[in-house]
Amino acid sequence: MALQDLVIITGTSGSGKGTVLKTFEDLGFFCIDNLPVSLIPKLMEGFQETGSDVKRAVLVIDIRAGEKLADLVQILRELRKAAFHLFVLYLEAEDRVLVRRFSETRRPHPLTGEKSLREAIKVERTLLGSLRELADVTLDTSGYTVHEIKALVMERFKKHAQTPALNIHLLSFGYKEGIPLEADLMFDARFLPNPYFVPRLKAFHGKDKSVVKYLQSFPETAEFIRRIGNLLKYLLPKYVREGKRYLTVAVGCTGGRHRSVYVVEELAKLLSNKKRSIHVQHRDINH
Repeated sequence: MALQDLVIITGTSGSGKGTVLKTFEDLGFFCIDNLPVSLIPKLMEGFQETGSDVKRAVLVIDIRAGEKLADLVQILRELRKAAFHLFVLYLEAEDRVLVRRFSETRRPHPLTGEKSLREAIKVERTLLGSLRELADVTLDTSGYTVHEIKALVMERFKKHAQTPALNIHLLSFGYKEGIPLEADLMFDARFLPNPYFVPRLKAFHGKDKSVVKYLQSFPETAEFIRRIGNLLKYLLPKYVREGKRYLTVAVGCTGGRHRSVYVVEELAKLLSNKKRSIHVQHRDINH
């Protein structure tokens, strides 16, 4: 499948291009930052070759391109004639906002040298003028936070996205072996009746039928799983909207062999669908 959509991100330094590029990456676009202008035609040829698996791509081209930036205007005009859809997104911000952002990050402006920061911003605007005129959308990010910029891009381009499935890692663990630091969400199952203290169940684990039957005999077990499941079903779309691609949900009990194992297995069944990739790990089941 040949390239279908190409987005060119350009604009003033400090306007949020890095944030926007990361957002496109979360939407499943193939992303390249600061590609030399002279390599764009060759890259497009590669994308159009039979067998290329890149359908949607994003390139950030800005003042860092130097003198070659002047060639980008003609290249964009040629790309408009191609079979794929080209979208040029120009980002900018007010001078006072750019000055504040550079001060906060302590990163130098690409054009600062003997120039002051405000002089560098002024020169950059002049050099980027012709690109701004070619933009399909010009976005002034002055009044937006990083999260709001991301949300704007998500809303505008999600229809063209190949959004990866949310990868959910369900992890059971034992508190006595230590809390998993990688957990995004953590639930404590130690209030449930403990099969460890039932002599005939002690040697088994939470996937064994006898342990499963024992835990299912207590109504609070099903209630606990139902409540966690409902919470996760509420949260997961929100995480996807924010561009989160990996989520680790940990459930712990004392030893990590019985209660937490059973709860994680049931959550995996509850959350399973085609839009999610679920991986189950029982960290301490053999301890």
